[in-house]
Amino acid sequence: MTNRKLFPIIHLHPLLITFLLIGFITGTFMEIVVMLAIVFFHEIGHYVMATSFKWRIKSITLWVFGGVMETDEFGNKPLYEEALVSIAGPMQHAFIYLFIVILMPMNFFPNSIMELIIYYNNVILLFNLLPIWPLDGGKLLFTLLSAYLPYKKAHTNIILISVSISVCILFLLLFVLPFTLSSLFIFLFILLENRTEWKQRYYVFLRFLSKRFYSEHQVKKVSPIRVADYYSLFDVFSLFARERNHIIYISYPEGRKKRITERDCLKSYFQYKQYNITIDEVSRMK
Repeated sequence: MTNRKLFPIIHLHPLLITFLLIGFITGTFMEIVVMLAIVFFHEIGHYVMATSFKWRIKSITLWVFGGVMETDEFGNKPLYEEALVSIAGPMQHAFIYLFIVILMPMNFFPNSIMELIIYYNNVILLFNLLPIWPLDGGKLLFTLLSAYLPYKKAHTNIILISVSISVCILFLLLFVLPFTLSSLFIFLFILLENRTEWKQRYYVFLRFLSKRFYSEHQVKKVSPIRVADYYSLFDVFSLFARERNHIIYISYPEGRKKRITERDCLKSYFQYKQYNITIDEVSRMK
């Protein structure tokens, strides 16, 4: 049975619902509708690209100036697929610009509506390209980091980078740039999202390892890992990288060396439930 559907399940984030209510009360409802339409079109780009790669999509949650597509893929898809899925959202804005160029001379919409579309298309595109998780720019940066760093380190770094940039932008909003309450709420929300991601980083890493053990993952090359005999199993896992199959070389104090595969390590953890053993103990279980 497949999880792929013709249309995704769409959720509205409570923050977006709040902005819709504020827009209705303050008379800016049309601005919110235009923004929501652009965000929806943006997310459909992600969805179409992801389904073309046969990704399993759970749902799409729309929030102010962006959205989140929830999938069942946890670091086991090729990096190029993740990059293309991330880029597909911003690419939708090019079609919106084309739409504007075609319709502008026809006077199909009032100039005020067209100006709103141009403004929010610019804002949403630039906002989503910021290198902040979970925005598209942050996801692209995470994909880039994952190409060169172990998965666990790349994931930790993208959260720290995102928080640092968000705090800097908040400082600018409060003390340098013109202050708007909506911008403050958005970046506070992003900080909360990264706080949640930080608290769940251990669980996210376990999902990555679980998918690596129970499912096939893209392998471009075999990469050695050299560790001391006293390393814990989880210390070794923290060195696992995307698109690589690892051979673990164990060094002993007396100069002796031993070799095992990453499959041996994953089997010890997930199949034999040996959570707290050292890599030396794993080698002696073979």
